[in-house]
Amino acid sequence: MSRCPRFPPVRGRARFHDGDLGRPCGLYRRGPFSSRPGGGAVCPTAETSTPAGVSVAAGVSVEAAAERFLRRRDLDPDTLRTYAQTMRWLRREFGDGAPLRRMTADRVAAAFHAAWGGAAARTWNRHRAALRSFTTWAARRGWDLGDPAAGIARRPEPRGRARVLDRRHVAALLERPDVPPRDRTLWRVLYESAAGADRVLSLDVTDLDLAANRARATKDGVLRWVRWQPATTRRLAELAAGRPCGPLFLTARRPAPARMPDPADLCPVTGRARLSYERAAYLFKRATRDLDPDGRGCTLHQLRHSRLTHLGEDGWTAAMLMDLSGHDDIRSLAPYADRPQ
Repeated sequence: MSRCPRFPPVRGRARFHDGDLGRPCGLYRRGPFSSRPGGGAVCPTAETSTPAGVSVAAGVSVEAAAERFLRRRDLDPDTLRTYAQTMRWLRREFGDGAPLRRMTADRVAAAFHAAWGGAAARTWNRHRAALRSFTTWAARRGWDLGDPAAGIARRPEPRGRARVLDRRHVAALLERPDVPPRDRTLWRVLYESAAGADRVLSLDVTDLDLAANRARATKDGVLRWVRWQPATTRRLAELAAGRPCGPLFLTARRPAPARMPDPADLCPVTGRARLSYERAAYLFKRATRDLDPDGRGCTLHQLRHSRLTHLGEDGWTAAMLMDLSGHDDIRSLAPYADRPQ
């Protein structure tokens, strides 16, 4: 495929984008930042000197700390994307110009519960881990925040309790005429490949190998192939038509100028951004409420879980399942293998 055209220069400071879902980030008045010896930008509204006994975090803004945290070179793309989601929330809740000292345990816990109190345990724990990583990183720089996550307990993640979707229900779901082609295609890839949603959503158009019914996905320097059935290849070709590069799955609308994503997450042809996990999960839940006895809808993980279960019922071994799904530990696939019909 042809090389991706260069992006035009972005004027001003770009902000992260979280897909179609979520509140727009506010714009905060701020002046130029000064530098403190030893690193760290200083919020112009905060104290520029640190009295004895006062944490240096009193003079560091939430925006400056969050942006420096995300510029770390040791973060792989998937981890960076997760951390960026949490940092967007942090900046939205406390304000870009607010000093880090405002991030007390009580305030953070209240905001965290309001944002993700109704989320799945895995989502809750993912954002909690990102927050704790940010706190540890800040402490190493001398920005002692205490423990803002002290009031946020880790939630247990039930294993093997995801409900299996019936094959007939899956087949009907993947052909629903009232669902946009983008979403139907995404669900087909997730189900047929048994790959994780984060991995599939991170695919770019240039990762596609349509002739072989697969796409390359690299994480931590390890290549994994996402494979699907031949009928899905035609749908992917239609989805990516006219786009030589950029994210494979895009949002329905262009991001606002104040919420422009990283250039790697923006399509140079349409101007639309990469579809976020949160938005994809929401749309799937909304479309599957009739399949959930509780009426809350199903999770994207249930597509993967159901596919592995169905293949296990068809006689696939754990090694065969691992080759398809890209799991790192074959032991996690043992419950699916050689299931009785």
